[in-house]
Amino acid sequence: MRILLLGKGKTGSLVAEVAKERRHHVEVLTGSENAGACALTRERLQSVDLVLDFTRPQAALANITACLRAQKAMVVGTTGWYDELGRVRAEVEAAGTGFLYGANFSIGVNIFLEAARTAAQAIQHEYLPQIFERHHQHKKDAPSGTALVLRDAVREVAGTAPEIVSFREGDVVGMHELVFDSPNDRIYVCHDAKSRRGFAEGAVRAAEWLAPRKGFFNFREVWREL
Repeated sequence: MRILLLGKGKTGSLVAEVAKERRHHVEVLTGSENAGACALTRERLQSVDLVLDFTRPQAALANITACLRAQKAMVVGTTGWYDELGRVRAEVEAAGTGFLYGANFSIGVNIFLEAARTAAQAIQHEYLPQIFERHHQHKKDAPSGTALVLRDAVREVAGTAPEIVSFREGDVVGMHELVFDSPNDRIYVCHDAKSRRGFAEGAVRAAEWLAPRKGFFNFREVWREL
């Protein structure tokens, strides 16, 4: 598969490495080469099978619009643009292509989210929920996209949205902790990423899954099929 990767940060660089290991041809565009999605012309995208976006929230929407205009399949790992999900879904349907997004492509994180949905039943028994998330000091968005998805997962089950406390420190890859507190005990549900490789592998496998498909997908809906 011919993949165009947008973004060359820590995660994006590892995505490129994993994709090459899995025998895909990878080209990379950095932010300076693609300001305002200027490089994503129909002609430039003609030789590409799929676009992977690991950029920044302010860049992602312009990249999405340009790729959909060229009817190019896309996997988006960038967060911080979800207020525009409705509009993007309509653009995907109009373009008739494939689009998959996710706050976190780690299989482990998605198993963690399933555990969180089960644990959220504790709220019905007078436990108070709270979310703590830690990431490296250079991460731009706070709370993280994964923390927001975790909050929504708890709210879906219990009708209550937990408070999120964010920390940005050192080179922490990513830790998310869901705590339920009561006068008698505490329940902890935690995911601690030891490296970014789990995210990168999930993203490349998501691209492989999406390649033969059309439609608008959330990684939460498809990770079991990878």
